[in-house]
Amino acid sequence: MNGDPNGGGPAETLSPALPNETEEAAEALLKLCCDADLKIATAESCTGGLLASLLTDVEGASHAFERGFVVYSEDAKCELLGIAREKIDSCGAVSRDVAIAMAEGAIAQSSADIALAVTGYAGSAPPGDEPGLVHFGCARRGGETRHREEHFGDLGRGPIRLKTIAVALDMMREAVHGG
Repeated sequence: MNGDPNGGGPAETLSPALPNETEEAAEALLKLCCDADLKIATAESCTGGLLASLLTDVEGASHAFERGFVVYSEDAKCELLGIAREKIDSCGAVSRDVAIAMAEGAIAQSSADIALAVTGYAGSAPPGDEPGLVHFGCARRGGETRHREEHFGDLGRGPIRLKTIAVALDMMREAVHGG
C-alpha cells in the first residue's frame, strides 16, 4: 500500500519510511472514524507530530482528524493541554499519569471524540530511566481513558517512533470499536 513517489498512495508524504501495515492501519482507522462520524485528535511528545502527519497524509479522510498537539516540552504539556505542573513534577513527564492527562487534555481542548497521547523516550533516556519506555493514553469523550505501557528497548529514535505509531493506531481503533 506504499504510495508511489509521484503521488497517488494513501500516505504519500511519509510512505517511503513506513511499513505497509502502518499505512494500512492508518487508512483503516480513518475509514472507521468516517463511517462512525467520529473525530480524532493526537497529543504527541516523543513522536513529535509523526502520528498527526501520517493521519493527514491519507487523502479523503480529513474530516476525521480534528487536530494534533505536539507537546514535546513540559511547558507545552501544561500550556496546551492544561496539565498541572505539579503532576509532571511529581510523576515525571514520561509516566502513566501524564499520558492519561495528555489524552484527557486533548479531548478537553478539542472537539474530538477520541484522543491518543504518547509520551516516552524515543532515544536514550536520562540516568535511571529506560530507553524505549513509552506511555500511551487514549481517551474517549464521555468514556474511560485507557493506558498502555510499552518497553521497546534501546532500538534508536526512528524504530521506536514507528513502533509507537503502530501501538497508537491500534489503541485508537480499539476506542472506535469500544464505543
